[in-house]
Amino acid sequence: MATGTPPKRASFPARLPASGSAAAAPGLPGSARTGAAATPRHAAVLPQPSGAGMDSQAVRNAMVERLRALGGMDPAVLNAMLRVPRHLFLEPGLAAQAYLDNALPIGHGQTISKPSVVARAASVLLQALGERPARVLEIGTGCGYQAAVLAGVAGEVYSIERIRALHELARRNLRALRLPNLRLLLGDGMLGAPAGAPYDAVISAAAGEQAPPAWLEQLRPGGILLAPLGQPQRLTAMRKLGGGRVESWSVEDARFVPLKSGVL
Repeated sequence: MATGTPPKRASFPARLPASGSAAAAPGLPGSARTGAAATPRHAAVLPQPSGAGMDSQAVRNAMVERLRALGGMDPAVLNAMLRVPRHLFLEPGLAAQAYLDNALPIGHGQTISKPSVVARAASVLLQALGERPARVLEIGTGCGYQAAVLAGVAGEVYSIERIRALHELARRNLRALRLPNLRLLLGDGMLGAPAGAPYDAVISAAAGEQAPPAWLEQLRPGGILLAPLGQPQRLTAMRKLGGGRVESWSVEDARFVPLKSGVL
């Protein structure tokens, strides 16, 4: 989850059951499927915004137009962000700031990333792959907002969170969206989610010195890993090649919360 002021951009680029009643995804203990038993191999059809105030089309459209003006954003990502109600992922007292380009607290020392950070990261993934990903692994569910956006552009999304309270928060936040292609997992994100591998893409919302080996191991050949790495942090993309080779390139400056192991 990104924190602080946005870095200067580089020149390039459910219906959820009640807690404890979810049917676990095959081979994934502690997982919750966010919809029907059958998971489609296409992006979720997100609900159209309607109504007034924070639930109006106009307020989300204004956010998307500001993101479009930044340049380099994939149209499919912007369309998904138009449909995901960001204010539902925030405490009521912060809802008025939901469609500004702010990182906002969600508790437990974590934040919901800025809309521009979510849009940029998802756009980089789609552009690097050159096609819609069939399966994506997100490291760090947080409140669930980025997972919902990814579900709008990918066939299937696995999202793992190490903090149980945030995992449950995301389940509650996503329940109304009824996203059948999104699975929420409670576990150590540094270990990935091997039962869902191989993935077309892995995206991390937390920063480490280097990418844990499990993330690259769980990528398919040609797949893309996107994570904030190093010190100072740089959003870094990696493509898995044959023969154990990896090519990587720096995307832009980044400022994310630190990557940690274990489950709380």
